[in-house]
Amino acid sequence: MRTSENTSGAGRVERVEVLTAGQAGQVRELLAAAARADGREAVSEAGRLRIRPDSPREGVRHLLQPVDGTVVGYAQVEGERPGTVELTVAPAERGRGLGGELVRAVLAGAGSGLDFWAHGGLPAARHLAEVHGAVLVRELRQMRRTAPAPDAVPLPAGVRLRTFEPGRDEAAWLALNALAFAHHPEQGSWTERDLAERIAEPWFDPEGFFLAERDGRLVGFHWTKTQPDGLGEVYVVGVDPAEQGNGLGKALTAVGLRHLVLERGLPTVMLYVDADNAAAVRVYERLGFEVHEVDLMYRWEPSGPR
Repeated sequence: MRTSENTSGAGRVERVEVLTAGQAGQVRELLAAAARADGREAVSEAGRLRIRPDSPREGVRHLLQPVDGTVVGYAQVEGERPGTVELTVAPAERGRGLGGELVRAVLAGAGSGLDFWAHGGLPAARHLAEVHGAVLVRELRQMRRTAPAPDAVPLPAGVRLRTFEPGRDEAAWLALNALAFAHHPEQGSWTERDLAERIAEPWFDPEGFFLAERDGRLVGFHWTKTQPDGLGEVYVVGVDPAEQGNGLGKALTAVGLRHLVLERGLPTVMLYVDADNAAAVRVYERLGFEVHEVDLMYRWEPSGPR
């Protein structure tokens, strides 16, 4: 389905629910150019997976801003109450008001509140949020460490470690992930499809996906990732709430870091953590992680200014 609307100055914004292969290719080129210019991705990993034309997602809307037949602005809106928005404009086309037009097109189609991500907290994104009356509601920190591998930490008594086995562990992992991240707006809602999409990615390595078991039951995990640019990543660490406080999270974190540094030869490791998760931030700081940059989320409500 496709609809279009005229914007007030720069051109036309097209709304589509399913991207064609050509549109998806142009969006990927736009995102790659923005990433090169900004030094960071404008759309999250989950959002980039939503761009696939062969795998449309219910509840995801794409807004395309073409100029002379080329997509130079892109926004993705997912979900409702509030919906989540990520957007960017081609570096060569910035300063012409396209970003403002794109934001207004997003707001025009909103029936409820929206959460806008400003990845890296770039000044232009922050300015757009302020102009439209959005308020800061979340700070996601990217932390990094460049240091030798930490010492090994013993697992709690009765816990054994193994690696993930595709075709065997999906259901148990999803159940534990939902339990461990019941409070988390994105991670805790993962589905079979979310997991399958990442297993299908070129970076997936089951040897870096560590599972902790007690009496045959999954109680914790540390999923590591090697990024294309050579960074190691603490992709996600989760622990059964019943196991919290016994050192399992610390032991799993050390296992993953040692794997990335010693086995994969990646001295620099990154992770994401919410700024208000003080306990996790302290743990990572003790392991030598420092804040590298921040992603900011701004919330817009329909009753506010546009």
